[in-house]
Amino acid sequence: MHIRSAMLPPIDLQVFPEDWDRALAVVAHPDDMEYGAASAVARWTSQGKDVRYLLLTKGEAGISSMPPEEVGPVRMAEQIASCAVVGVTDVEFLDHPDGLIEANMALRRDLAAAIRTNTPDVVLSINFREGWGGPSWNHADHRATGIALLDAVRDAANPSIFGELGLDPWDGVRLVAFSGSPQPSHAVDVTDTIDAGIESLRCHELYLANLDGDMADPGGFLRANAEQAGPGIGVELATTFEILQP
Repeated sequence: MHIRSAMLPPIDLQVFPEDWDRALAVVAHPDDMEYGAASAVARWTSQGKDVRYLLLTKGEAGISSMPPEEVGPVRMAEQIASCAVVGVTDVEFLDHPDGLIEANMALRRDLAAAIRTNTPDVVLSINFREGWGGPSWNHADHRATGIALLDAVRDAANPSIFGELGLDPWDGVRLVAFSGSPQPSHAVDVTDTIDAGIESLRCHELYLANLDGDMADPGGFLRANAEQAGPGIGVELATTFEILQP
């Protein structure tokens, strides 16, 4: 189970810049983008922005009561349906093992290849910090993904690294943004797109059916967090990101 906690944003939140055209979202599991960031994605695709998703795993180890070979295909299908709700049609899955992702050279190479291939202006992901705020501990896959991703953004820009990929370097990534971080710096107004974000999360039926507590209620969970974040940028509902510069 991936534990996330609602957190009050700092007073000095900034509005997420939107003067860009293409984003690549890189996360470990199906459902990672849907716990907050998908509402922002719905806003951006409605503006005509090109947003693409890269999943490092198929989420096969996410349901302890079912065998991985049954879980993976279902969760992939649910992710594709979830993406369609928020206007994303380009969805790719890699084959890293769910629950065992390592921030190693193989992952950096895969991510550098994806960045060079997709040439994004913005890279999106989920919280890579140790916790979610308070007495919590973040999933190992989230932590490893974030560290490798930050390194891969630099790798992708360096013509002397991973030349064997046969892909042109890409140094156009302006920022890397992590949703759900306990150290948010920016927020996106999702007042008009929160419903799409909620419906996107609801597509993960198998995962939600095996949860309990607040996270099993897409509408309640996402609205509560968005209501907390909204005043940080003077709007009704918002979702937060920690932005780091490559």
